[in-house]
Amino acid sequence: MDPKLTEVSQQFGRFKAALVRNDFSTCTTLLSQLKVLLTEFNSLPPLFEETPNAVHELTLARDIYEHAVILSVKMEDQEAFERDFFQLKPYYTDAGGCIPPSPQEYPILGLNLLRLLVQNRIAEFHTELELLSSAALENPCIKHAVELEQSFMEGAYNRVLSARQTVPHETYVYFMDLLAKTVRDEIAGCSEKAYDYLSIGDARQMLLFSSDQELAEYIKEEHPEWEIKSGSVYFQKAKESAPSKEIPSLQLINQTLSYARELERIV
Repeated sequence: MDPKLTEVSQQFGRFKAALVRNDFSTCTTLLSQLKVLLTEFNSLPPLFEETPNAVHELTLARDIYEHAVILSVKMEDQEAFERDFFQLKPYYTDAGGCIPPSPQEYPILGLNLLRLLVQNRIAEFHTELELLSSAALENPCIKHAVELEQSFMEGAYNRVLSARQTVPHETYVYFMDLLAKTVRDEIAGCSEKAYDYLSIGDARQMLLFSSDQELAEYIKEEHPEWEIKSGSVYFQKAKESAPSKEIPSLQLINQTLSYARELERIV
């Protein structure tokens, strides 16, 4: 085997071992070194030169970037996820005909769709969706993300939260938890505008919690301006603290009368 390939393979083996141990510091160091080593392979994007070891090099590089994406999820680093995903994507598109398909392709593509949904980047979500083949759209990982987006757009928040129990891949849990928080924040914002207060039971049901304790912890962490007293959740304090804008009524009246006079002159 080519000495460079041997070095990268051995380094990658150490990276995978560290990833299994959840030794993220070592993983990050080894990944940076691996990315530098990969720059010495001319068969990789964007050059795609037909070297003797091109297939082996492309397959190994794809495997490395797939593991880099998984590492970013484990570290809960969305910026790293986006960076590593875009480095990986050419191996699914441009190099797709040169190397065998990866079993991780659809789970990772679905994971990226879920990330876009969590970040409320709906236009990009649909752009990525349109680039997928009909076979990809039938994959459970892709279908999971599509169904989530439909439920989210329809306001069927209970379906969004219950979908966490049926994730098609373990790596999806991180983004599902973020999506659940997005959903609850949306409901919370609407609730405090629509009601002065709600009973604890109604608030728990509205925010889709299974216990009063979960509701109390959410309020303490996310909405300390709400008050829990006498068996109810009061939003009035939040309303009072929100800045209110005074409507310049006299100025509006004067402007309206001025417009009316101008119209009379024109007629």
